[in-house]
Amino acid sequence: MVDSTREKAISSPLLETKLFIPRPRAGLVARPRLIERLNQASAGKLTLVSAPAGFGKTTLLAEWLATAKPGKQRVAWLALDQSDNDPAFFWSYVIAALQTVQGDLGQSTLALLQSLQPLPVETMLARPLNEVGGLAQRI
Repeated sequence: MVDSTREKAISSPLLETKLFIPRPRAGLVARPRLIERLNQASAGKLTLVSAPAGFGKTTLLAEWLATAKPGKQRVAWLALDQSDNDPAFFWSYVIAALQTVQGDLGQSTLALLQSLQPLPVETMLARPLNEVGGLAQRI
């Protein structure tokens, strides 16, 4: 029997607005120290920005991206909510976000997700991460 949540995740269209990079809001306090820390951190393989809800993570990242030199950053954006706790929903959205930067990325994982068979977490992690790792340009 196929999990109904999984079936729904596969058959439901993705909400594309979750993939849009938000515009920075006017009139906010500039945070040059944090912007500089993000600039430095972007040289690494992964940067994690973590804080409780309402602490300005989205605002900071939108400001940072708006101040970046054009063409310097390739950014895949994904806004998550509670429905994304389901692995099929989550990975479908992660792949869709990555495809905004690299159109063919994650096709093999999407095919597996659409098979309606439960996948081991390791498989869902390994495939897209290996593809990202094999790219010539950074995301």
